[in-house]
Amino acid sequence: MDLGTAKYIIHAELIADGYIEKNDIIGAIFGQTEGLLGDELDLRELQKSGRIGRIDVELTNINGKSIAKISIPSSLDRVETSLIAAALETVDKVGPCNAKIKIIDIEDIRKRKRKYIVERAKEILSEMMEDIDINAIIEEIRNSVRAKEIVEYGEDKLPAGPNVDKDEEIIIVEGKADVLNLLKYGIKNAIAVNGSSVPKTIIDLCKKKIVTVFTDGDRGGELILKELLQTCDIDYVARAPNGREVEELTKKEIIKCLRNRIPSYHYIIKEEVKEPKKINKFSNYYEKYLKLNEGELLVIGDEEKLMKLEEYLKEPCEAEALIVKGDITQSLVDASYDKVKFIFGKSIKVAKKPLNLSLIPFGGLDEQR
Repeated sequence: MDLGTAKYIIHAELIADGYIEKNDIIGAIFGQTEGLLGDELDLRELQKSGRIGRIDVELTNINGKSIAKISIPSSLDRVETSLIAAALETVDKVGPCNAKIKIIDIEDIRKRKRKYIVERAKEILSEMMEDIDINAIIEEIRNSVRAKEIVEYGEDKLPAGPNVDKDEEIIIVEGKADVLNLLKYGIKNAIAVNGSSVPKTIIDLCKKKIVTVFTDGDRGGELILKELLQTCDIDYVARAPNGREVEELTKKEIIKCLRNRIPSYHYIIKEEVKEPKKINKFSNYYEKYLKLNEGELLVIGDEEKLMKLEEYLKEPCEAEALIVKGDITQSLVDASYDKVKFIFGKSIKVAKKPLNLSLIPFGGLDEQR
């Protein structure tokens, strides 16, 4: 029903003694009320002028009788609307059937609108009160100040806290939002990689600072961490909880993550020995490892060559694998990364490892077998 500018809706019920149709009801209403109230309140004229809306009929035929609900919108005043309603009750025949119309209600649409206005006003006021959050305003001001504290560091213009230059230790994070969140809690020595590749600025910083890498607890954070470990001199590794991002962590969570940081070489060892089966398949190399004396190195290629570690470091050679009776050190990795595929040893003590080189620790193999 299109109410338009209607003020009231006349609700009426019709009961007829036989089968009738909607057109019969509408025709009877227009026909039997014509002339009753004069030309000024004639239904046809009122409908033409838009002061009475379209007559809406919902008709049901049951057991040989017809029952209809009639609705008529009116933009007339209360007195004129009441007269129209009373005129409807004079209709006593619809088509060939006797009928009776009874007014059920005259609904004041403005009352409905007023009720809606009151309820909606309550909602709007409530929303306005919620918006006036002094804590949110204070936090917004603080964030604005913190954002101004962020500097563009180095030739790569990386987002960083103001203390990156002066502090002995720095924290490497993934993006600007991470730096901003750390600033929020007073940590001013963070710098962002700002991408998947490691900028020269970061590489240079890692040579002269004590470095902690703090990455998101997802696959992306893991990839960035591995890239940093391969290209930079990293001292410690910290990770956000699984599935969480550094930028969304609370102060308590950030402090906990940084307190639980581990030395970078521990992280590398953990990655290498995740699956005991990975080491078990190298058991033949392990047997050779057991036969070596401390400080000896076995070069495995077309032929096996036994030599002292110091000799190999002076003149490294190409081979399939190296077995050293001792720790796998950074100097050994640096000398061998482009010459061999595997290095086996007691434990891994390196800060960075090339992608094409596998380091296998035998120190805990006996416990795994």
